[in-house]
Amino acid sequence: MILLKNVSYRYSGSKRDSIADFSMELSSGKIVGLLGANGAGKSTLLYLISGLLKAKTGEVEVNGFNPWDKDPAFLSSIFLVPEEIDVPSISLASYVKAYSPFYPNFSEESLVEALSHFNLSPDIHLGSLSMGQRKKAFLAFALACHTPVLLMDEPTNGLDIPGKSEFRKAVVKTMNDERTIIISTHQVRDLDQLLDHVTIMDNNGIQLDESIAALQEKFMFGLAPLLPENGVIWSEPVMGGYAFMKMRTPDLPETEVNLEALFNYIYSRSEHGMNN
Repeated sequence: MILLKNVSYRYSGSKRDSIADFSMELSSGKIVGLLGANGAGKSTLLYLISGLLKAKTGEVEVNGFNPWDKDPAFLSSIFLVPEEIDVPSISLASYVKAYSPFYPNFSEESLVEALSHFNLSPDIHLGSLSMGQRKKAFLAFALACHTPVLLMDEPTNGLDIPGKSEFRKAVVKTMNDERTIIISTHQVRDLDQLLDHVTIMDNNGIQLDESIAALQEKFMFGLAPLLPENGVIWSEPVMGGYAFMKMRTPDLPETEVNLEALFNYIYSRSEHGMNN
């Protein structure tokens, strides 16, 4: 569904590529967490997939389209939620009337339901909302468009704690086997129990690309007053003890994936030039 092959991109004036010889393939039916440190190229990757940027070298293909061609059929099949939301000072009804015709799968019912998750009314005026409320309204519209590809760059930034919880519920509600959702974020704790696939990237490319199910089979994550004596591959002091990660053996229980621990483990190996 989404294919990048040996893609490189460098911003004007930069001395290095933001993305260099990058390859990735994603099929539909996944909610993918795209994780990486500042400058790893996460936002650049989303802009290349959406057609806002053109790769310097390599190939980008989304559902059979070259995004840079900006074919109307492609544009109606993809939605990008940028980190910084800028909406006009008009009523939500006017916004929907102006923009929903571009998206053939748009659902008024889904919009109302997503708004209710965020405790927003359909008759709101975008200009009268706080920054966090405007982001919630924009996210509700994005989800209601039901595009086969939905890209979100730091969607939980600016949301309050209840809003982050409702965001996760709204995403799950609109997900299906024909859709791919890619969420780029630093707020890994906001995505707990939402993702079914994790991609971790740095300036050298992809360092991990695994399903949550595969990670649960491979690793065990835990909290304990004292570190286990054997098998710990990563640990960090926390209040009351240690967070730890170890290779899972058949006698160990399956645990939820601790995304923060996983990220720190992968990055520590990358910094030391170790294979994952």
